[in-house]
Amino acid sequence: MIENYIKEIKIGNIFVKNNVFLAPMAGVTDIPFRKICRKFGPGLTYTEMASTKAMEFGSDKTEKIIKVMEDERPSIVQIFGSDKDVIRNTIEKLNNQDDIDIIDINMGCPAPKLVKNGDGAGLLLDLKKVEEIIKEATSVSKKPITVKTRKGFNNDIITAVEVAKICEKYGVAMITIHGRTREEYYSGVADLDIIKKVKETVSIPVIGNGDITDVESAEKMFEYTGCDGIMIARGAQGNPWIFKSILDGKDYHPSLEERLNIILEHINYELENEEDKKNAVFKMRKHIAWYLKSLPNSTYVKDRINREENIENVIAILKEYFNLLEEKRDK
Repeated sequence: MIENYIKEIKIGNIFVKNNVFLAPMAGVTDIPFRKICRKFGPGLTYTEMASTKAMEFGSDKTEKIIKVMEDERPSIVQIFGSDKDVIRNTIEKLNNQDDIDIIDINMGCPAPKLVKNGDGAGLLLDLKKVEEIIKEATSVSKKPITVKTRKGFNNDIITAVEVAKICEKYGVAMITIHGRTREEYYSGVADLDIIKKVKETVSIPVIGNGDITDVESAEKMFEYTGCDGIMIARGAQGNPWIFKSILDGKDYHPSLEERLNIILEHINYELENEEDKKNAVFKMRKHIAWYLKSLPNSTYVKDRINREENIENVIAILKEYFNLLEEKRDK
């Protein structure tokens, strides 16, 4: 039973109410989406990853990325970079921000732009640099440092265990393993064996990540790997109630009314977060497509919304669509 695996977890000196987390996702886990997800109970909601180089230059966009909500405590921001001195400077700056509780370092993002610069999963080609960064980060941070990484760069370069050992050596408070290589991106099936191996190798908390989409897959991750917690990424897109499902131990299926209300609430949060209403519309398009996935005749509705730039029209289209679904259901 999955209820046996759900528990409070300690990350450094920070107590987290449960061990089911929302993963950091670039372009997805902004404040509005994190607000929605937190309604359904995850222990942690990560920010999008923030560039340490951009922070060095005082980027307003990056400052917005690492902004957290007061009710998002304990809070965790994710940073990325490959220059240990720049990472040190970033962490020293974050040390002075009382609203930030935990700092996560990304060592797994597969995006070509990052890898080309030696950031994200690109670091997995240079474990000496990985060690230098982790040593520097943990030596200057006044907050727990955590790391998110992958199985390896490709099937010939499997690094998860070595990275975990380095993390443990220098006092990293927790490591998350995505069971795919950089070369695999998000294709195929996540390798639970590598997560299990990491868990058996180190004593620091290990979080399992990859292919968690429902209660069954969450329980399998816990049971098979022995991991201390789980992290949900794509499984939460358009499905924030996945956290309620896992925490309650049974898959939750929202009513049409609840699904619509969540979408409208998400839109309102986006409007509060974005000064430009058009930007809010653009940012919501992918979320709406995820929310509508698998609903009858949703392709036509998504196409209409993707041509709209006016948020009031988007809301009208959604209400019309859900009214039609309700009418068909009641017949």
